[in-house]
Amino acid sequence: MIGGVIMILTAIWVYQTLIKAKTGNVLLWVAGCAIVFLVIQVMFYNINIMIIDGLDGKDVGGEYDRDLTSVGDRKTQEGAGGWFMPVFFELLPPFAGVLAVALIRTQFILKQALTPANLFSGIKELFVSIKDSFKTSSN
Repeated sequence: MIGGVIMILTAIWVYQTLIKAKTGNVLLWVAGCAIVFLVIQVMFYNINIMIIDGLDGKDVGGEYDRDLTSVGDRKTQEGAGGWFMPVFFELLPPFAGVLAVALIRTQFILKQALTPANLFSGIKELFVSIKDSFKTSSN
């Protein structure tokens, strides 16, 4: 759920960047970035599952095959990390997806240097435009 909301915000962010940069193929860029976001998110969820199972003492070697739907015995609050590990493992995949999209956005769409300011530029404007979209005009 958190990943879906962040993915929608990321797609809007890329869309606004493309409109400001007057780039062609807007929908292709937005769809491509959404696909990259989703792939990175699923990859990080799989990595998280392997880390959690490794912390629980399970063998994550060559014959390890765990899917996303078998979550019955995956409890992280009782082991190492306490409450921090579940929060970290829940937020890491969406934020890794945002970082991947930010790299694509900065490098290929804006063609700017990879600095933290360039990577995350436009996020403030995203939330301001969302806030302004709720305003109504009074007569």
